[in-house]
Amino acid sequence: MNNNFPDFPDEKFVFVQQDESIQDTAFQTEQVGYFRDAMRRFKKNKSSVAAAVIIVLLILFALLTPIFSTYDMGFTDSYYTFTRPKCTLLSGLGIWDGSNVRTVNQQTYDYYEAAGAIIEVKDVYEVTDSGRKTTYYDVKLDDYLSVGYEYINLTKQEYEAALEYEKETGDQLFYPMVDLNKVQQEANKNDANYWYEHNQKGVAARDGSGGLVPIYKTDENSEDGLSYYTMKMNGNQYQVRVYYYDWFTYKNGHEPAFLFGTDYMGHDILARLASGARFSLMLSVIVSAINFIIGTVYGAVEGYYGGKLDLVMERIADVLYSVPYMVLFSLLQLRWGKEIGVVGALLLAFVLTGWIDVASTVRSQFYRFKGQEYVLAARTLGAKDSRLIARHILPNALGTIVTACVLMVPGVIFTESSLSYLGVLNLDSSTLTSVGTMLSNAQSALATYPHAIFFPAMFISLMMISFNLFGNGLRDALNPTLRGAGD
Repeated sequence: MNNNFPDFPDEKFVFVQQDESIQDTAFQTEQVGYFRDAMRRFKKNKSSVAAAVIIVLLILFALLTPIFSTYDMGFTDSYYTFTRPKCTLLSGLGIWDGSNVRTVNQQTYDYYEAAGAIIEVKDVYEVTDSGRKTTYYDVKLDDYLSVGYEYINLTKQEYEAALEYEKETGDQLFYPMVDLNKVQQEANKNDANYWYEHNQKGVAARDGSGGLVPIYKTDENSEDGLSYYTMKMNGNQYQVRVYYYDWFTYKNGHEPAFLFGTDYMGHDILARLASGARFSLMLSVIVSAINFIIGTVYGAVEGYYGGKLDLVMERIADVLYSVPYMVLFSLLQLRWGKEIGVVGALLLAFVLTGWIDVASTVRSQFYRFKGQEYVLAARTLGAKDSRLIARHILPNALGTIVTACVLMVPGVIFTESSLSYLGVLNLDSSTLTSVGTMLSNAQSALATYPHAIFFPAMFISLMMISFNLFGNGLRDALNPTLRGAGD
């Protein structure tokens, strides 16, 4: 007995399956198809799943915003240009309230005080320069109130309707007209906010209690002795002075509040961005679908038949691929821009050369699979070329092809945005815009009004990152052999 091993009794040893016949048993697990297995692999990629969720949210934003938005993309208000974002639900908390903090001198402070735009005075200090003391204020201003008072022209019917509104609601719309003879500077006579007494430099005169001293025009025939309007064109048109915030509320039925702010034309950025997103997404999907069809057919013929046909077709693709896209679009726009429009020229430019990458992918996949045993067996049994291509080779290459087309979507969006941003493509109108056009229009205001460029830039950044992550996850799920190939 070897002392290095324990002594096991004989009854511990039992023959396995001594009286049973060993046969193959059926699998007890559920069968898993190709697409179900691909979905399982896709779900394991958390970044791709998150990207897919973001893409869905961006698409819902583009589709649902016109339904719930207070403004449409054609809305414009010249008084509210580059107005900062405001959310009614959060404005009471002091955030997202359409305000900004500025440092102003005494003249500007008096002006905004007269307009009723100062929310809070954060600091007051003096700066001495060349022996002169200048007072500065750090103030928090409301963008929506900073418009203040404005002169507007109304027809007789509009004026009477507004008077009726005042009587019914008790809300004041019209304010006394300013005596322009008492306005010191000629340039300020068209500004309705200079309703207070001031000197040549624009500094306001104060009464005993520190308030502004009004310089209203008087009218002995009015109830309160003040003149509220001037008549023009034989009484058919009225010039009135209104507080624009209240006038906007009267005209639109709600107080002004733009969730993403406004742009240089006074357009609502939220509505314009949703419209631009719909255009960019629709364009990219249409381009991807057309290029998918053309590239698949072209690449399948190349890869399946090969030889001289492949050589000729490849050279044709090389020639087209060497033409710069910007040059191609410019030529198409110059030649057929009037006939097919800017959008038609853009779509044609994308289609003329966009299918080449898809064709190259399909060609490489056909070269890979056409020599496989199951294809040779099908050919031996008499399968035609069309059946071999459609039923035996293409389905195996479909995963890679679909992934390439998905990744084409952000490429189209980025190219269109780049052309718009550079000014080569102009899609700015009351009925059409794009994300790139919005970025181009807002670039000059980046330092002073960053919100105008922030939201379009955020949208296109999320779209580009999400589609690339989603495409990589889709590639790994549909073709596990290429997992991590793009990393």
